[in-house]
Amino acid sequence: MRRTGKINRFMKRSLWLFHFNASGCNGCDIELAAAITSRYDTERFGALLVPSPRHADALVVTGAVNRLTRDALKFIYDQIPEPKVVIALGTCACKGGVFAGCYNVAEGVDKVIPVDIYIPGCPPKPDAIIEALAKIAGVKSKKARKMEVKESGSKEDRGDD
Repeated sequence: MRRTGKINRFMKRSLWLFHFNASGCNGCDIELAAAITSRYDTERFGALLVPSPRHADALVVTGAVNRLTRDALKFIYDQIPEPKVVIALGTCACKGGVFAGCYNVAEGVDKVIPVDIYIPGCPPKPDAIIEALAKIAGVKSKKARKMEVKESGSKEDRGDD
C-alpha cells in the first residue's frame, strides 16, 4: 500500500509503539510504562502504546530473546507495516545482559531481527527512553524516503505510471 504525502506528514507527528517482552525481569517494562504515563507524558508528543502490531510504527523489545520467544518476535516483526523501527530497550535486549551465555538465550534482539535504536541500561531511565523516541522520527522518515525511492525507481524501470 502506497502512502500519500498527507499521510506521511501525519505519521511524522505521532509514534505508535507496540511493546514485546521477550523475557526478563520487568524492570525495563516498568520504566517504559513510567515514560509513557503522566509523569513524563510522552503522549503529548504523540507516542502511545497500541494493542496490535498492525497499528504500530515501532516495536519496543525488552528482555533477552530466548528459544521460546524467538519465533513470536519474528512473527510480530513481520506484522508491523513499513517503515518499521525496532528499539532494543535495556541491556538484556541489547546484548543479553545478565542472561548472556545461557544455553537458551540469543545474545540480543539484533541476532533475531534488525534493530534501529539501542537504549542500554539496567533498567534505562525514562529520560533515555524519551530521547530515543525523539530520534525515531528521523529514522522513520529516512526509511520512508528509501521506500519512496525504491517505489519510484521500480516504476520508472518498468515504464508504469
